[in-house]
Amino acid sequence: MNTDAYSIWLEINLGAIRRNIQRIAKITQRPVMAVVKANAYGHGLFEVSQAAEKAGIARLCVARLEEALALRDAGIHAPILVLGYTSPLDVPKAVRRNISLALFNAELAPQYQEAASTTDGKLNVHIKVDTGMGRLGIFPENAVEFIAQVAHMDHINIEGLFTHFASADEPQKSTTDEQIVRFNRVVTEVEKLGIRPAIVHAGNSAGTLYYSQAWYDAVRPGNAIYGLNPSQEAPLPAGFEPALAWKTRLTSVKTLPPGSGISYNHRYVTQGYEKIGASAVGYADGLRRKLDNVALVRGHRVKQVGMVCMDQTMWQLDNVPEAQVGDEVVLIGQQGDERITAEEVAASWNTINYEVVCGLSARVPRYYIDD
Repeated sequence: MNTDAYSIWLEINLGAIRRNIQRIAKITQRPVMAVVKANAYGHGLFEVSQAAEKAGIARLCVARLEEALALRDAGIHAPILVLGYTSPLDVPKAVRRNISLALFNAELAPQYQEAASTTDGKLNVHIKVDTGMGRLGIFPENAVEFIAQVAHMDHINIEGLFTHFASADEPQKSTTDEQIVRFNRVVTEVEKLGIRPAIVHAGNSAGTLYYSQAWYDAVRPGNAIYGLNPSQEAPLPAGFEPALAWKTRLTSVKTLPPGSGISYNHRYVTQGYEKIGASAVGYADGLRRKLDNVALVRGHRVKQVGMVCMDQTMWQLDNVPEAQVGDEVVLIGQQGDERITAEEVAASWNTINYEVVCGLSARVPRYYIDD
């Protein structure tokens, strides 16, 4: 891969994604339902989905029907589950394209049934139980009766039953254990009625890595397949590889005299003669507009100076005297012996690594390697 002509880019290692998926499958001995919503967490929906298929995933999960349809149009044949809301008007599309939908409130069920009746097939649904997330799903006390009602709808097939954990990334809390108990109770009561969906699933990345009792019939990891740690309190198990690097280049290098203001509003003023480099990355690319970002230049950490602009950011280069225009600047990734992780960036931004990578702009080119 030759990126010499580019001023900013992401490097996505599809081999790392495949190996991460295979590692999860080996740990859990369960089929993997790979979550590729939000442009595969910024890594590229189509390319990651193709890599996931090669890794042997059982299913892809997206947030919206539009993502699922785009995958079908791109030639992806794996089963797909839409985790979010789908309008009843779009149910015929889902049936025709073999796309499963989440069913998470009582009002939708008869509407889905009626819409599916206009097709020659059945709509596959995964019924979601709200065991403690407070977001989407049927409350546990209503779930068994609801599932029994849906089971009698002749144009709907209950393919799956699932829930989502609120705090699995905080393993010391009892919240996840309580959610598992509630979910198990629903599964048991439904089985007593002779109803057993083919796929019972609950484990997001943190649930998969830290709660073996949440593996059920399949696991549903998201950021772990990209080598991102789902928890700020527990380590990512050995063997996972970060799949993404974020890089730009120095576009200008100059020495400024004492008292020189840098960038908008002169939030930084040089104290002496300082070597300052500009790089082709800004908040329009996903870099947070703040004053203390860091990067790597020639294997050395450098500090941001002045405010981040829409398309440019400046760095203090006094500790890299040999720096010159065209040098690679690493925002996430490794350079020499130094590494900046998405987790480090997230901590600096007071957020989570998911937000960092999902916020990388579509205008930043993605380049794919496969080792």
